[in-house]
Amino acid sequence: MEHEKKPAALDPAYESRVRESFARQGFMHHLGARITELRPGHCEIRALHRPELTQQHAYFHAGVSGAIADSACGYAAYTLMPEDSSVLTVEYKMNLLAPAEGEELLARARVLRSGKTLKICTADVYVRKAGRETHCATMLSTIMCLPGKPDRPA
Repeated sequence: MEHEKKPAALDPAYESRVRESFARQGFMHHLGARITELRPGHCEIRALHRPELTQQHAYFHAGVSGAIADSACGYAAYTLMPEDSSVLTVEYKMNLLAPAEGEELLARARVLRSGKTLKICTADVYVRKAGRETHCATMLSTIMCLPGKPDRPA
């Protein structure tokens, strides 16, 4: 049986760097999204249900699922990048598996492969209703490391 190697952070201050970057994301703030788990190669983002985040059937809009999954993948990848870098999504594909009907939406992302420039990530999106989680979407993404371009405001 092959054991998965746990990813290691290149920057010991990755957590504060990720959280500072996330705090500057206006769209995540607009969604009411928050990081609830963070470790090297892993990020979980959650958003509570609000009428403004729904589609016509009162389910979470697929755009919300895509947005939090994209950010969770990006920040999972960013935990494995050097301090003087920034992160950018270059591609993703998302499959919707079930209606996102519930009180809270959560995206759990992890890095599948961490190359020097490209990180391949996956995120599973769940909707929580009455204490039960339903898997409602899956994303596969490619995240780019931009070395020498720190993720800080100008």
